[in-house]
Amino acid sequence: MKQKIIGICALLCVSIGQAFASYPETPINMVVSFAPGGATDITARILAQAMTKLVGQQMLVDNRPGAGGAVAASIVKAAKPNGYTLMLTSSVYVVTPSLKKPSPYDPIKDFVPVCEIGDAPNVIVVKADSPIKTLADLIAVARKDPNYVSYGSPGAGTTPHLASEVLKIRENIKMTHIPYKGAGPAMTDLLGGQIQVLFGSLASVISQIQAGQIRALAQTGEQKWPELLQVPTLAELGIKDAVSNTFQAVFAPAGTPPEIVSYLSKQCVTALKEPEVIEKLKQAGLATTALDSAGLRARVAKEVPYWKDVIDKGGIKGD
Repeated sequence: MKQKIIGICALLCVSIGQAFASYPETPINMVVSFAPGGATDITARILAQAMTKLVGQQMLVDNRPGAGGAVAASIVKAAKPNGYTLMLTSSVYVVTPSLKKPSPYDPIKDFVPVCEIGDAPNVIVVKADSPIKTLADLIAVARKDPNYVSYGSPGAGTTPHLASEVLKIRENIKMTHIPYKGAGPAMTDLLGGQIQVLFGSLASVISQIQAGQIRALAQTGEQKWPELLQVPTLAELGIKDAVSNTFQAVFAPAGTPPEIVSYLSKQCVTALKEPEVIEKLKQAGLATTALDSAGLRARVAKEVPYWKDVIDKGGIKGD
């Protein structure tokens, strides 16, 4: 019996090894947690193009927006853990489990980190012809009429949304939050005048800022973004303890073979070290970090409790 069990285990190891040796044999589906046109979608398409060349199979971008990234997460969580379904999402990944009750997924147990692509500050923007010229103007208007200002974000629970909530708490103001299924639709409504303000990740607003369509009032990073040196940080404007960044990262379903995760992580990091990819991401407003699976795991472990504390202290509830 013992020899039989050993034989079965040996056969399984051989079959698993053979399966990995031929991976990937078909296109890989990359489920994106936000709508086309936003920061996460832009990042996904840059990475998919670069990784397609490395893995020898097409990386298909599949936008599944909604519920603060929970729609995409539910699809990937339920997928076969065979390396053919991945999730590319933003910092919403470490926020949504604390924001929504019941929690739609466990960010530690339900997924395996593959790689972190990069991160960038969030930016508060208005339309170029808006009468709101500065952040001080925005705060003054919100204090004068709590029902006047409506602002958009890429979705409830995204770090741009939480950045707005932190500002409201720090300055004791009220504004009406309009959550969108991604930064693209939110930008459309900002330019169309349906909302007065947009809190977005840098990647989702940088091109419109540079084109003169919108005006940046403030950025939320510790340091100024090199291309936005004229835009003050919240700290420079006297608003303390309000730093927030949005990261973009790739995850696989729990149970995905370690060999496949390691392979994907290596290919992702390799792609992110290509000068052309770094430049494309920079132009899209994302600073490349190129963290491997272990590096992303460490960030997730740190940020999950951090954002839970922010959400609990602020009494923030998901929409």
